Amino acid sequence: MAQTFLRRRIVAVSAILMTGLVGCGESGVQPAGSDVQLTETIPKAMAQAAIPGAIVGVWQDDAAPYVQAFGVRDTATGDPMAPDLFMRVGSVTKTFTTTAVLQLVDQGKVGLDDSIARYVPGVPNGDTITIRQLAAMRSGLPDFTDVVIPALPSQPQRQWTPQELLEISFSHPPLFAPGAEFDYCNTNTTLLGLVVEKASGQQLDAYIAEHITRPENLGHTSVPTSAAIPSPHAQGYTKTPDGATVDATDWNPSWGFGAGNMISTLDDLRVWARDLAEGTLLSPATQREREQFQLAPSEGTGSLYGLGVEYQNGWIGHNGNIAGYQTYAYYLPPESKTVVVMVNSNVDPLGVWDFFTEIVRIVSPDHPWPAPPS
Repeated sequence: MAQTFLRRRIVAVSAILMTGLVGCGESGVQPAGSDVQLTETIPKAMAQAAIPGAIVGVWQDDAAPYVQAFGVRDTATGDPMAPDLFMRVGSVTKTFTTTAVLQLVDQGKVGLDDSIARYVPGVPNGDTITIRQLAAMRSGLPDFTDVVIPALPSQPQRQWTPQELLEISFSHPPLFAPGAEFDYCNTNTTLLGLVVEKASGQQLDAYIAEHITRPENLGHTSVPTSAAIPSPHAQGYTKTPDGATVDATDWNPSWGFGAGNMISTLDDLRVWARDLAEGTLLSPATQREREQFQLAPSEGTGSLYGLGVEYQNGWIGHNGNIAGYQTYAYYLPPESKTVVVMVNSNVDPLGVWDFFTEIVRIVSPDHPWPAPPS
């Protein structure tokens, strides 16, 4: 789990959670034993993690899908969750930004071992930090979100520029020499977003739309340029530094440029999780570079991290945590199985980690979710 608020971090009435089940397996067939177990377990686990609403999808080749919505999308109105709601997906954004960079590697416009100084001036250690190290979270640059996130409740509508964010990071000394350690850091992927713009000549949102979401037919996935979120969507709830739970649905996600500002849906992430893991948009050689996984202690016990993608005991994908929302989107190649979970709260990030752990325990007991980082 990430060290920063973007991926680390309402108590819903238990009766609502237990009765707020919406939708059913898409095939309409009688549910399998694991489906029944999921449907019985999820509301109880939601109550323990202070999750008001959740959408859960499990897909496997040659099996009926499990797609269910639980609880409420809005704690004020009690409106139920639904499987087709738009949600903010936090650091799942990193999988799109790094895929864009790797596409530019395939096009010969970017080299993985190029220095970041070639694309963005003024980066501390910029002559020795490589594109590969940024994508692998091994640059040693400080994370600007350590400053930005605590201030969000007091300025939730601020429109940040990437340059403003980087100035915060660059005002602090590097944490370690480039390549020496793993440190999950949103500064890295913000820089990679600027690399995409420099090398492609397009704005990041335009590049992702043209080269990733459109070819993948991800019609409900976007890089927002404002605080707006499409309808229908779930309200998202977060906790402020003083301990209050607030509605953060309309907080401006611009501080997540390239690292955590995207919006998507359950069905789009079903497609993306598998294609990300299989390298559909990349050459085989570049996908092999992406899969050079290294230990990532802050992401869970035994967790590994490649180039903008996690490896969690066989599961390949990413999770995301942004004010009001958390998302887990993973594909398990040995079982041809995809699991996507989206919740409308990041009040208790470790509770959501445990919630996802329970789901994985049921759907794939041979590939359990790792323990959270100590």
